[in-house]
Amino acid sequence: MSKLGSLGQRMYRGEISFDFVGRRKTWYTISAIILLVSIGTLVFRGLNLGIEFKGGADFSLPNATCTVESARGVAETESGGQAIVTVTGSGTVRVQTETLTPNESSILAGALADACGIAKDDIKYQVVGPTWGAEISKKALQGLGVFILLVTLFLTIYFEWRMAVAALVALAHDLLITIGIYALIGLEVTPATVIGVLTILGYSLYDTVVVFDKVKENTRGITGQSILTYDDAANLAVNQTLVRSINTSVVALLPVLSIIVVGALILGAGTLLDLAVALAIGMAAGTYSSIFVATPVLAQLKSATPEMKALATRVRARRTQIAKKTGADSVDGGDVVFSDSLSRSVEAGERSQPKRVSRSKRKRK
Repeated sequence: MSKLGSLGQRMYRGEISFDFVGRRKTWYTISAIILLVSIGTLVFRGLNLGIEFKGGADFSLPNATCTVESARGVAETESGGQAIVTVTGSGTVRVQTETLTPNESSILAGALADACGIAKDDIKYQVVGPTWGAEISKKALQGLGVFILLVTLFLTIYFEWRMAVAALVALAHDLLITIGIYALIGLEVTPATVIGVLTILGYSLYDTVVVFDKVKENTRGITGQSILTYDDAANLAVNQTLVRSINTSVVALLPVLSIIVVGALILGAGTLLDLAVALAIGMAAGTYSSIFVATPVLAQLKSATPEMKALATRVRARRTQIAKKTGADSVDGGDVVFSDSLSRSVEAGERSQPKRVSRSKRKRK
């Protein structure tokens, strides 16, 4: 049996427990720093929008022999404005300028063909107006709004409103971090990027729902005992699903990372690269938020209710009595007291499952 599998089983039984929920202030601080950097970058630097959003002309020069500097000089001279020149992995030179008329585009294509030693007919160019990008942005925001509404209704009905709030906090967390990293690195935002960002919302939600489902299972009838607080049961759920979350994330990230490597270094596939980068950043943020943000926020909201406060008081009193009997120094957290109680609670839950009766015995009845 692998060490990871053995560790996962011990975490599931409560023999080993990492205090994710109890250290929520630490995770909140880390997330707050990342979010402040993301928001600050968005405000002061902004996003590097592609021509699909801000409008412009795009020229693709295959097998070009000119340098980036010479192509930029020709483009800026002919267009009268700034030009962005990049080289893809396949060696194609890509030139982007401000919006041009069809006649101006034809003249620039001819100048680039002469400077780069290729035929004018080999140059592919297109002019995109800003209206098209505005329409994409509008549709994306509409889709995001509908998605959030449906998610809120589903989580409220299937779980409860506190879980819906915690999941939405995690989704906002993932969105801001992904967009902030794009602004910080200066990656170009294209329609493929928008698709990738919308896709990661579903992935982030899936990971969060898996943890919340386990929280719901662990906290069913929790007020009828005095062994675990809501924080303890929620933390146990995170530990029980931690290995699964890591495995799922690794399996999902491997093909995405391969697309990034192949797209960036070999094929120069711009659309695939834009989509894969957004997915990779969002998946990593989604895995983090489901463990360090969503569940701690849920536990904080739930622990503030009167019934959970009363439960926490009973649990502390019981642990104080046990600590006095055993001579332990620690009451809340004690490594021995808490771990033993957690293990017994999990084992009791497993033993309380109804046993199946054989067919022969059922026939006798």
